[in-house]
Amino acid sequence: MKPVLELRQATKKYGGVPAIDSVDFTLMQGEIHALCGENGAGKSTLTKVMAGVVTLSSGELLIQGKPVSFHNPVEALSAGVAMVFQETSLVPTMTVGQNLFLGKEKFVNRLRAVYIAAQQLLQSLNFNVDPTHMVSSLGAAQKQMVEIARAVIHDAKVIIFDEPTATLTPEEKKYFFDLIRNLKARGVSIIFISHALEEALDLSDRITVMRDGKHVVTDDVRNFDRNRIVQAMVGRDLSATIYGSKAKLRPPGQRILSVQNLRMGNMVRNTSFSIFAGQVTGVFGLIGSGRTETFKVVAGVLKRDYLHGGKILFKGKLIRYRVPAQAIDAGIAYVTEDRKVDGFFETMATARNIYVGLLAKLRGRRLLFSRSEEKKAGADWKEKLKVRAVSGDPKVIELSGGNQQKVVIAKSLIQNPELIIFDEPTRGVDVGAVAEIHELIRGLANQGLAVVVISSYLPEVMVLSDRILVSRQGRIVEEFANKDVSEADIMYASIH
Repeated sequence: MKPVLELRQATKKYGGVPAIDSVDFTLMQGEIHALCGENGAGKSTLTKVMAGVVTLSSGELLIQGKPVSFHNPVEALSAGVAMVFQETSLVPTMTVGQNLFLGKEKFVNRLRAVYIAAQQLLQSLNFNVDPTHMVSSLGAAQKQMVEIARAVIHDAKVIIFDEPTATLTPEEKKYFFDLIRNLKARGVSIIFISHALEEALDLSDRITVMRDGKHVVTDDVRNFDRNRIVQAMVGRDLSATIYGSKAKLRPPGQRILSVQNLRMGNMVRNTSFSIFAGQVTGVFGLIGSGRTETFKVVAGVLKRDYLHGGKILFKGKLIRYRVPAQAIDAGIAYVTEDRKVDGFFETMATARNIYVGLLAKLRGRRLLFSRSEEKKAGADWKEKLKVRAVSGDPKVIELSGGNQQKVVIAKSLIQNPELIIFDEPTRGVDVGAVAEIHELIRGLANQGLAVVVISSYLPEVMVLSDRILVSRQGRIVEEFANKDVSEADIMYASIH
């Protein structure tokens, strides 16, 4: 095989601080190359250099052995390099078909012909997306499918995927993996970033690991196992720390939340359960099981049915919150599963984002904005949660995914809640940050808080929870004490 893309001594600095530092990387023709590393390791910066989004401070980029310098993604695409970003780059006010052929339009276009061609492409990829639908109406998984299809349609020789499976269902992942293998068979070279190490081990030909902006190791996949990847990523073995044996279970404290016969449209159907202080309650269910909607009603994000909507008692008092601010005042915090959409103000500095969480709690003081209080609150919580940044107080959008998640968590913890609901707390987060977030969750329960963890990753539910609730078709159908229960028991309850 011949090298199709190379980086030699690639360095990119921001304010004099290197995001990637003297990195050498080679992509061979027709190979699948996984790029692993913690959030902030430099993976995204490295791939954005290849895709023309970021220009190098020093070093060389070579395509087919020839030095190139891309100034924008259009130049990279014309050279055969396409990137599917973790954050969607689709135009929301255009249809799926129009997005697919954006930049490839003919001089005269017939919309019907565009939709027919788009439908044929999507069907060939086994993607169930209507080409006539507006992108703004699609879910996260369907948007990801359109992004993938758009890279394929441009006939790129190199396709870079940044966390491509983060929003896909197991069935959609299978189709995606088949697509990757088909592209490889056609001679396309693939780079993909994934925090799911099992995907890297199952799918790739070679794996490169980065740490702190530097290249650590590149090797054939047969020479890796999960432990070796993790050790290369963080410099120590975290496998046992993250998903090792279950910790000593905590006894239930006061019943802090009681939900009785809760209903919300077709998503939540006559469900009942309780949450106790001093425990971590895990909630597991397949996509569409109503697990997130149930707790969004508790947190005032969604409204339950007005008639026959059931009862919610928080600390023994009947509640019906119309907006999240009322829940925050009462002592309920909800950490969203989609941090980029609902979790923070991306162009606002880190400290101010955290301080906004405090202002949401102090409703009577919202006009009494204090820069000194903002600075102190931001510094305190960044230290507590180990939020790492290249500079002192950057915008949140400039942080890595794991550090963004810590900012979202800090915004809720600064409100001093008594019940905190984590929805997919480690989605798109590297193994180092996963260990820190897990330790934080355990610490909150040890302090006597009632903690709910909604997760679609069973090992996470098993290792964190004292008790486990299983959601299916809008109802909590089973409750397990996390003592002798197995993953098979939980999965069976979520399906049958």
